[in-house]
Amino acid sequence: MEKEKKQELLAFAADIRTQVVSMISKVGSGHVGGSLSAADLMACLYGGQMCVDPKNPRWDGRDRIVMSKGHAGPVMYAALALKGFFPMEMLNTLNQPPTQLPSHTDRNRTPGVDMTTGSLGQGASTAAGIALALKLSGKEMYTYLILGDGECQEGQVWEAAGFAAAQKLNRLIAFLDYNGKQLDCEIAETLGGDPAFAQKFAAFGWNVIDVLQGNDVEAIWNAIDQAKTYSGEKPTMVVLHTVKGKGWSEAETQESCHSMSVTVAQAAQAAAEFAQQKR
Repeated sequence: MEKEKKQELLAFAADIRTQVVSMISKVGSGHVGGSLSAADLMACLYGGQMCVDPKNPRWDGRDRIVMSKGHAGPVMYAALALKGFFPMEMLNTLNQPPTQLPSHTDRNRTPGVDMTTGSLGQGASTAAGIALALKLSGKEMYTYLILGDGECQEGQVWEAAGFAAAQKLNRLIAFLDYNGKQLDCEIAETLGGDPAFAQKFAAFGWNVIDVLQGNDVEAIWNAIDQAKTYSGEKPTMVVLHTVKGKGWSEAETQESCHSMSVTVAQAAQAAAEFAQQKR
């Protein structure tokens, strides 16, 4: 990756994080941890890997994206606003009726959102359905799916995984935000040890790319390139080993930052940290 491109992505990720914490501070609390852990992925997708048009969010030729872990809506909203899908001022209305930015993503409210988030796990099925519809229509666009690691305890995820492999949805690229924590404990505690996500998706018939540095924009970018150049007939799962609350020391060091209170003063402190990460 060229130095200039990496610098651009680092700055974009830092700006996304800044807006995430800022908008959550306006409402007082929200899903900080899982939003910050996915900021680098969103910077790569909206920073050039995903084909979209901010001026025409429902353009038929766009790639599709499904935020299955919908509580991370703030990270998607931040990326969309920064790319110009809607005015930045809208971020100040997060989860405040009659906002267009509800706590979980909603395609009927927010420009740039392709699928409404239902119960955890449902996004896996809807993404597979979108990918199948595009394939049957002879279209070459990609469908991107973002899953949480706690979410993968839902049986529906694995039903969708089997279906996607059976239908040979090789233009479905999924990302697992594997930050190791869920609402109230660590994933390993719930599952009794190593969840072995990479091995499980491989066993379900997926092409798997395991990214140990899941908050490194260059590593993420290269993984997406690898997924796109894959010539087989399997869907691809990119397992991103991330840090919950990544980038903000106060969130990273908390026992649980899944949802946390954020003051305006804290948001300013976090913004100063994020500014240092642009280089």
